[in-house]
Amino acid sequence: MVAGVPVRVDEVDAREDQLRGSRLASSLPRRDTSEGRQLRRWLTQLLVTERVVAAEAATRGLKVDGAPGEDELLPDTTTRLEIGSIAASVLADPMARALFVSVTAAVDITDAEVRDYRERNPRRFADTAQIADHLRGAARRRAFRLWLDARCAQLVELAPGYEHPGDPRQPDNTHRH
Repeated sequence: MVAGVPVRVDEVDAREDQLRGSRLASSLPRRDTSEGRQLRRWLTQLLVTERVVAAEAATRGLKVDGAPGEDELLPDTTTRLEIGSIAASVLADPMARALFVSVTAAVDITDAEVRDYRERNPRRFADTAQIADHLRGAARRRAFRLWLDARCAQLVELAPGYEHPGDPRQPDNTHRH
């Protein structure tokens, strides 16, 4: 459920079928296995997050005009890992990127943060503008991820069997420390 509106099982089925019909099919786990159920949980997370993003973008009256490109927000693999697979996948949509800009518009960094970074990493960037861009991007990705997690926690109610893939209470969780 997202804000009281159900996400139907056939929607999860359709998304899984779409994925299994893509070039990624050979790398996906078999259906009806522990890993296959984890994939469905991940797809459910993606579907509900897409709905949260769409609802928030509509509430804010956002338009995709002028939204940054995906590579501007997520320029490399490290930034995709940093923000998380669900948020990175959602940001493929220009409306989600417009929301990212709206949510993170006030996020900035200080001159002191730039100086401290330069002192710790003197050879990483040629000038302070590059450092500032790097730090600002990281701060904005973190702010968006935290905002998105909080918003999903407010609006999403997951049914048994569709828990987050990393939830240690669900039976297919294999993440152990």
